[in-house]
Amino acid sequence: MDALADIPAQHARTTAVYRLFENVAAQAVSSSAFTRTENARQGLGAFGDLELPYYKMGAVDSLDLFGVDELIIFAYYLRNRSRYRRAADIGANLGLHSLLMAKAGWKVTAYEPDPTHAQLLAANLERNSASGSVTLVRAAVSDRDGEMEFVRVLGNTTSSHLAGAKSNPYGQLERFPVKVVSIKQIMSAVDFVKMDAEGQEKIILLGTTAEDWAHTDMILEVGTPENAAAIFEHARKLGLRAFAQKTGWSRISSLTEMPTSYKEGSLFLTRADAMNWSAR
Repeated sequence: MDALADIPAQHARTTAVYRLFENVAAQAVSSSAFTRTENARQGLGAFGDLELPYYKMGAVDSLDLFGVDELIIFAYYLRNRSRYRRAADIGANLGLHSLLMAKAGWKVTAYEPDPTHAQLLAANLERNSASGSVTLVRAAVSDRDGEMEFVRVLGNTTSSHLAGAKSNPYGQLERFPVKVVSIKQIMSAVDFVKMDAEGQEKIILLGTTAEDWAHTDMILEVGTPENAAAIFEHARKLGLRAFAQKTGWSRISSLTEMPTSYKEGSLFLTRADAMNWSAR
């Protein structure tokens, strides 16, 4: 992952370097212990050993959690292990990001509303002896505290979301209420946030004010052009700097540079002047 961290300008999906890493990563994970449902302990570079048993989530499985876009984020964790101390993992899924943030030395709070994923996450924390470093909160995140309807997409549970976050959920669905936690109480307690909120990111970010960003950075996925436009404008109003994977992590100056779906990689928001990729 050091190799990835050394070349942030080549992280856009359109580059030849990205495609090379994509092929290498796919071959490596397909022959790793992560393909097993038991005895799934595997070395993961500077993070050390990790145990993450194979699990199928409909059309997506746990091996997909090791794609290049995720490896880029993991590399960022390593390069910034001394920069942050307390992190929030919003949309924690099976807990892979939470585990690696903990291995970077951070105290982590993981938010996961899907009861099946939360149960698996808890088991992954236990098998990796990470329960002391990661606190699991079985809840979604939005702009307020309370309760909301959760839509579970049975054909791809990684796409499950709060009602209203996606306009046309597909396939067989389950609907049930879940606890919701306000983003403001999270921002005040951490200095780094990783967020994959499946369409809820616009509502979540519009619930923040400039004070919330005084000491907190965030890396996130943006789900739609509408969300991208709203986030771009809100970040501008708050005086935040935005950096996009699709532009090689250069600072965004126009809406056209914003990612509009997961297919364009992640977005980084901060009050700092740059996104740190230095080895120091």
